[in-house]
Amino acid sequence: MFDYLIRDVRILDGSGGPAFSGSAALFGGKIAAVGDLPAAEAACVIDGRGRFLTPGFIDIHRHADAALLRPGFGQAELAQGLTTIVNGNCGLSLAPVSGPHREAVLEYLAPIVGRTETDFPSLADYRRRANEAPLPLNAGMLAGMGTLRACAADFRDGALTEGEYHLIHAALEEALSDGALGVSLGLGYAPECFYTTEELIRALAPLRRSGRVITVHMRQEGDGVVEALEEMLAVARALETPVEISHLKAIGPRNWRKAVPRMLQMIAGARAEGLDVTCDTYPYPAGSTQLLHVLPPEFQAGGVEALTAALRDPERRRRMRRRMETGTDFENIVSLVGFDNIHAISLRLPEHAEFEGRTLADIAAHQGRDPYDALFDLLAAERCGPAMIDFFAHQADVEDILQAPFSGVISDATYPQGLPHPRVYGAFPRLLETCVRHRGVLTLAEAVRKITRQPAERFGLTGKGRIEAGADADLCLFAPENIHETAAWQSPRQLAEGMDYVFVNGVPAIREGVFTGLNAGRHL
Repeated sequence: MFDYLIRDVRILDGSGGPAFSGSAALFGGKIAAVGDLPAAEAACVIDGRGRFLTPGFIDIHRHADAALLRPGFGQAELAQGLTTIVNGNCGLSLAPVSGPHREAVLEYLAPIVGRTETDFPSLADYRRRANEAPLPLNAGMLAGMGTLRACAADFRDGALTEGEYHLIHAALEEALSDGALGVSLGLGYAPECFYTTEELIRALAPLRRSGRVITVHMRQEGDGVVEALEEMLAVARALETPVEISHLKAIGPRNWRKAVPRMLQMIAGARAEGLDVTCDTYPYPAGSTQLLHVLPPEFQAGGVEALTAALRDPERRRRMRRRMETGTDFENIVSLVGFDNIHAISLRLPEHAEFEGRTLADIAAHQGRDPYDALFDLLAAERCGPAMIDFFAHQADVEDILQAPFSGVISDATYPQGLPHPRVYGAFPRLLETCVRHRGVLTLAEAVRKITRQPAERFGLTGKGRIEAGADADLCLFAPENIHETAAWQSPRQLAEGMDYVFVNGVPAIREGVFTGLNAGRHL
């Protein structure tokens, strides 16, 4: 007897092929059979008429490193149909962190990946902690190369020593042995922004011909984004291992409808050359990261303590401002989008509560101050902790990326205090509701492939992302017309609607639209 039989349903198996009618039987956490099973006996029979059955959705780019371990985690993810997530992105992973620079590293990481009461000197320590109790969904971790470099050499600018390269290589190999699904880079962030291309290749040397995926937040995503992509194609050639360009985009009106078409051609050409290069994006015209990243990267040398001191020093403030007014050799977000498109979030001080979610231009006007001074003082007072939501993309660019056959879909979700980006709660419903149903950017089968089988195969998640006998029973049952993103810019903490059933390893986490509280996930 099967545990569950889902009968008379339209099945999208994750391959991108058309839906077919049939039934699926589940037993022992696996898909036991798929096809015409009208007479099969099961402990629970679910009538799937009028609904689609798909593999559980996979988000390969989240920043839930610490959030995963908090009580109550998972509803925002499960309500979207997510059954597997991957953390440790953009070079910033909560594990492994150890050594003399430990506290500085954890302070720098906290606004993006969060912080826990327990430290994790190894990825094995993190996995053990995650598996102490069943998780609400499956999760995996990348080894963040920014974390590894900072642990070895702090946030110092300049070339690394032989000993520091040795420490990075040893930590990288240990993390891979401990089960990291791949490696992530954050070349737009300290300390990885201090690498030259040659130094970066040297730091990644253990990955040469390894087949391990390198995901990368590129060095620039605005004026220098094409050159940044050229750099990563050179890295892919040198290392002969897969590269995933994270959240591909072109920031700022002067780059719209120019950079993205060119980059898609470059990736297609590289793939034709034999390079294993892919990309992903989130279905929004705005992103979110630490507010300090509007500043020139050289001022981030030394970490949070040094940057906070620089923000309080009149001469260094003048230098920062001059660089931000004229610089094109870094991700100059203020120049690219303007103060009126950058919203401050995660403000912790009571005197700043009224500014949560407001633009930097609005905050400066409220204070009757110059926007540069308002920005510098806000960051200094909050010890560089705030985040931001910045509106920077052209919708047509986003849709072009979504339509590329080699692109995937991610959320890039972070879990800040205050107002998060709506993508935390709504990226995948937005894909199905807005991009598929309303705008026709993708077919439903294409969209399902990009968030199930494609990411599973990219990261070697055996058994995930497919509906076939023997696969893991991670499944979503829903009627597409009922899928709805409720999260909004000013009220983002709203659960998505429309998932009737979500199974994680054969156990219903959502049953007839209601959370069951059953946890059957595991750390991969």
